[in-house]
Amino acid sequence: MPPEWTNETAIAQWETLPRDVVEAMDADGDFAKRHLVNPHLLRLLGPLDGRRVLDAGCGNGYLSRMLARAGADVVGVEPTEALCGYSREREAELRQGITYVRAGLTSLPEDIGGPFDAVVCSMVLMAIPDWRPAMRACVEALKPGGTFVFAVTHPAFENLSATWREHGEYRLDRYLDEYEMPSTYATDFHRPLSAYLNEAADLGCRLREVVEPRLPAEAADGVAGVAFGRLPNFLIVAVGREGAA
Repeated sequence: MPPEWTNETAIAQWETLPRDVVEAMDADGDFAKRHLVNPHLLRLLGPLDGRRVLDAGCGNGYLSRMLARAGADVVGVEPTEALCGYSREREAELRQGITYVRAGLTSLPEDIGGPFDAVVCSMVLMAIPDWRPAMRACVEALKPGGTFVFAVTHPAFENLSATWREHGEYRLDRYLDEYEMPSTYATDFHRPLSAYLNEAADLGCRLREVVEPRLPAEAADGVAGVAFGRLPNFLIVAVGREGAA
């Protein structure tokens, strides 16, 4: 990554996210999360009733609230004041028993309430310049035998909608490089799929499942719908921390 990028500068971008954008994703995220990400996250996490779950990089807390509704005892961690504050506002209204902690993923507080049965990190790792310490913190927060599920934009198909609209097909270049991907509100960072999988292996995790979700035909609409039905815009990975449960 360019030297000017630190985790702190990346986090600062998310502090400026407009309130209406935060509120629009309140119930179950946006269209893509609703149809392509959330169903697989919940399936890979398995039964949640009574389990301790860490939502790492919880954003506005929508996934934490979904997990709590499924019976989990949830801790949500979010580094930005804007998003963590919104999550706490919603908890004050709904009283689901969720604990929200403002902290970066690379330096989780010792009293965060672990170890956890499961850690979920949805659409976060690709937004962190120095991401390896964050993945390590997620794994170390698990009980032995616990489940770590993470979702990222698929490294091979990050610009799926835009490329499909322009060319009627998908085109890929510089896959093996690491580089910035500016978007409307913040910058993500491309790195190859092997970086994520090899890091999880180096941390002592065993691969359980890799999901490249296809948009259901009944949800497809327009050019983006066609593209999402033919190529995976997201990558969802479940690994287990080695050791007896």
